[in-house]
Amino acid sequence: MGRQIEQLAEFVARTRWEDIPEAVQRHAKMTLLDTLGVMLAGAERPEARELAARIGGAADGGATVYTRGWPRQDARMAALLNGIGGRAIELCEGLRLVSGQAAIQILPGVLALSEGGELSGRDLMAALVTGYDVAGRFGAAFTPRPLAHQNGQASLLAAAAAGARVCGFDAAGTSLAMRIATTLVLTPSYNNAVAGATALNVAGGMSSFACAFVPDLVRAGFTAQENAIEEALGSLVGAGFRTDGLLDEIGARWEITRNYFRLYACCNPINPALDSLQEALRTLKPRADDIERIDVVTYRFAAVMCNPDPPNYFASKYSLPHAAATLIVRGSAGYSALDDSSLQDPVIAALRQRVHMSEDPAMTALSLRLRPARVTVTLKDGRRATHACDNFRGDFTRPYEERELREKFRELAGTVLTAEGAMKVEQAVDRVEQWSSARELTALMRLHARAQP
Repeated sequence: MGRQIEQLAEFVARTRWEDIPEAVQRHAKMTLLDTLGVMLAGAERPEARELAARIGGAADGGATVYTRGWPRQDARMAALLNGIGGRAIELCEGLRLVSGQAAIQILPGVLALSEGGELSGRDLMAALVTGYDVAGRFGAAFTPRPLAHQNGQASLLAAAAAGARVCGFDAAGTSLAMRIATTLVLTPSYNNAVAGATALNVAGGMSSFACAFVPDLVRAGFTAQENAIEEALGSLVGAGFRTDGLLDEIGARWEITRNYFRLYACCNPINPALDSLQEALRTLKPRADDIERIDVVTYRFAAVMCNPDPPNYFASKYSLPHAAATLIVRGSAGYSALDDSSLQDPVIAALRQRVHMSEDPAMTALSLRLRPARVTVTLKDGRRATHACDNFRGDFTRPYEERELREKFRELAGTVLTAEGAMKVEQAVDRVEQWSSARELTALMRLHARAQP
C-alpha cells in the first residue's frame, strides 16, 4: 500500500472538529443542512417509500429511516435507505473539480452510526469533513472509465473511511476499512440517467451502507490485500490511479469547501445552460408561445442530455429541453416546479421540441476546468437574445447566498416536517457541535412531523 494512502488514513483518524478552521466548519454545516433537506424530500419518492415499506422497521433498530412514520432500522439498512432517498431527486451537492456527490454518499451512514452509537456532533462532523477529503482526493487521483457513474466508487471508499472515523479507528484500522471496501465498489452506468433508470440511486445508497457496514468487517477480523485501493481504482473500476498530489495541502485545503450546491432540480451539467437561459429571458421577457426556438451550445457531457421526451420523472432530471421548458413555463426549475406534473403539462411538452442542442469542441476542451454554455432564444417576431457563461452559479467560484440554501432546505424539509419543525431542525444543525448524538436530530423530526396524507 502506498505511503500517501496511509498518511491520508492517518489524517482521517486524527483530525478533530477543533482542528478544522471555523470557515470550513460553517461550510460543513451548510453541507449537512442541504443534504439533510434533500434526504427528507427524496424519501417521498414513490420507489423510496415503497422500498422502506417493504423492508419495514426493526424493533431493536438503532437508527432512523427518514420517511413517514420514522421507522427504526439497524444502522446499515437505515443508511442504505436514506442514501437512496437522497439521490432520488437530483438536488444533492457534489464535488466541483472531479466527478462525484460526496455528502449524500457519506452523511447517511455517519448519521446512522452516530444515532446508534451516541456519537457526539463534533465527531460526526469531523467524520463528514475528513471523509469528504478522501472523496475529493481519490476522485482526483483516479481515472474513471468513460461510462461509469461515480455513485459507489471513490465516494464509497470515502464513506468507509468516515465510518472508521465515527467508530474511533486508528490510522491502521481506517486504512484497512478503505481497503476492505474496495470489494464493494460498484460500476453503475451513466446511461441509467438518461434512461430514467432509478437503479442508479441504489449505487449511491450502497456507499452509505458501506459506511455503516465496513467497520463491522474490520472488527470481525476481515483482511484485505495491501494494494487493494491502487488496484481497484487503477485497474478495475478505474483506468488509472496516481498518488502524487494525493496529499497536496492536506489540512490547509479542505475538499468540502470546493463543492457545488444546486437549486435547479436537475443534473449539474445542465445548470450553466439554465443560468444563461435565465439571462436571455430577463432580456426578452417572452411567454412560452412567443418562442420560435432555443439554441443551446455547450460541452459534450451536457450536450448529450438532449432528449425532448424524457420517459419518467428521473429521466426528466437529465433532459435539458425539459428543464429549460419548465423554467420558461413555470418560472423555476426547482424542486416544486420540476415535478411529476411537469411531464404531463402540454405547454411544457410542446416547448421542449423547440430546444435544440449542440456540442462546441472548444467548450469541451475547457470542461475539465470550466462548465461553459451559450443560449440563444429566438422569438417568433424575430427578436433574439444570446447569453453565455463559463461556469454555473452554486459552485465555490460563484456561490449561492446562504439565504438561498436555507430557503431550499425549508422547502424540501417542508415535505415531511411542519414549518416550525423545519425551523427547529435548521437551528439544531447550526449548533451540531453541541449534539450528544444524532438522536437529537431525529427526536426533533419525530416531534414535528407533518400529518400523513
